[in-house]
Amino acid sequence: MKTFPMFVAILASAIFVAEAAAQTEVPRPGGQSSPPLGGQTPAPKDEQAVEGRIASVDPSRTEITLTDGTRLVTPQGSVFNPGAVAEGMTIVASYREENGAKVLTGIAVKDRGPATR
Repeated sequence: MKTFPMFVAILASAIFVAEAAAQTEVPRPGGQSSPPLGGQTPAPKDEQAVEGRIASVDPSRTEITLTDGTRLVTPQGSVFNPGAVAEGMTIVASYREENGAKVLTGIAVKDRGPATR
């Protein structure tokens, strides 16, 4: 009986990953299609993860700041679609460090927060 709630939690996580990936525009050079953020490709060894609540979203839609002060940026040339991320949401994000910046490689919304319910 404990298996069903775990299955529901895993399924919900997969839906949130797909939703977040669909709402993030990531252009690729040469018109190549890009795998969705949070896709099934193995994470590189230098990739890290963080979970937290969004404190602010930059008006340019290229940067979010978590309540702990962590700043996450989209890859160069990418932006979040309007409403994809918002203050108060709890997210799980993967990123890699590039020139001192935490560049997003994947993001999943764990909780949409009180403002969006």
